[in-house]
This record gives sequence, structure tokens and C-alpha cells, in this order.
Amino acid sequence: MITPEFYKITDQDILFEDNHLIAVYKKAGWIVQSDDTGDPSLDEMVKTYIAEKYNKPNGAFLGVVHRLDRPVSGVILFAKTSKALDRINKMFKEREMKKTYWAVVRQKPSMMEGNLVHYLIKNPSKNISTPYTEEVKGSQRAELNFKVLGFLDGYYLIEVDPITGRPHQIRVQLSTFGSPIVGDNKYGYPRGSRKKSISLHARRLEFMHPVKKEKVTIFAPLPKDGFWDKFESFSH
Repeated sequence: MITPEFYKITDQDILFEDNHLIAVYKKAGWIVQSDDTGDPSLDEMVKTYIAEKYNKPNGAFLGVVHRLDRPVSGVILFAKTSKALDRINKMFKEREMKKTYWAVVRQKPSMMEGNLVHYLIKNPSKNISTPYTEEVKGSQRAELNFKVLGFLDGYYLIEVDPITGRPHQIRVQLSTFGSPIVGDNKYGYPRGSRKKSISLHARRLEFMHPVKKEKVTIFAPLPKDGFWDKFESFSH
């Protein structure tokens, strides 16, 4: 049973904040922007948090600059000013934002580290991406680097640095590589998670602050769910 508290942002969920940006810990199960489910969206939750914290009766400005899939946890960044929004959007477009994910798989990867390139076609009605090894009409190039960080209790922990940002990219590329993410039955894992989550976590964001021109590194702690906890020993 999901309680109303599940959909509330608190100070504990804030990973970074200044006058221009706010980074939030996204729980698996939250949607970033409203969809046809009608469930509360993270952007609206953050707007409410800012409006209440800073006593803004007319509401707060918030710009969405990137997204995480609903079953994915981790760090997500929003812009608090239009100036920051324009600059962060440009940084994402020009690949100046370094995103690092952690994924847990059961199938042993065939390489301990490497580079994967596929060409993806998204089917919006089925919300699924189909991979191809060569470019086909309507496809988008998807590229990532990965490294196996370790093995524990029958599971492999993989660090992923996506070079492009395509829908479901990490999920479909690791599955095509032969190592589907734990709980991701949409992309080849035998069964889904009862918690409506998959073992993919947006671990870190690194970028140059769009206004202050200082390097910013934001970490998202691993979920305290009885599964992810065991991988804390791989933190570095």
C-alpha cells in the first residue's frame, strides 16, 4: 500500500541546491513528469517543496532538464531559473554532463569493461526500444562505456557511463549484451520486481556549474531496500 508520504519531498531527498539548481533523490516508482497514470510527478513535488520552503505563494519556477525511467532510482537535476535551464539544456545536448549509473545483473558479462554501440528505434505505443547492430531507417545511435565493479552473492555490479542519452538505452544495451538488469522483465530479465523497480541507479552527476563555473559532483546514495545495501562496499 503506497501512502501519501511516499509522494512527498523532504530535506533528506535534496542532494544539492543553490539559487540556480536543485538535485533530488528520485525513488524507484516516481515519475518525473505527469503521464496518463495520473500519479503525482516528481517535478510537481519539487515545485511544492520549493514553494513551501521559501514561502512562494504563487508557486516556484522549475525546469526539467533530463529524465529517469519510472523504475529507476538516483540523482535527477532540475533548474530553478530560466537562465540555468537554457544553459543546462545546452550542456546535455553537447554532452558536457557526465552521468554515471550502477546496474546489477545476474548473467556474467562477457567482458569486464568495454564500449557498446547499438542503433535504437523507440516504439512509443508499447514504450519499448528495439536495438540493431547497424544503423537502420529511423534509428538513433546509442553508445555507452561500462566496467564491472565486482561480484557479490551471485550478482555482478556494473558501472555505466552513457555517452548518448536515448530512451531505455542502458536497459536495452545491457540486455542485448547478454546481461539484462535484475528486475527488468521488459528487457529480458525472467521476472519483474514486486517493488516496481529495476536494479538501475543513477549514481553520480558531474558537470561545470552553468553560472558559477565551478565543478559540481553530486552522488545519490544507494536505495535502502535490503538488496542494494549489500553493494555499498563497492562505493568509491
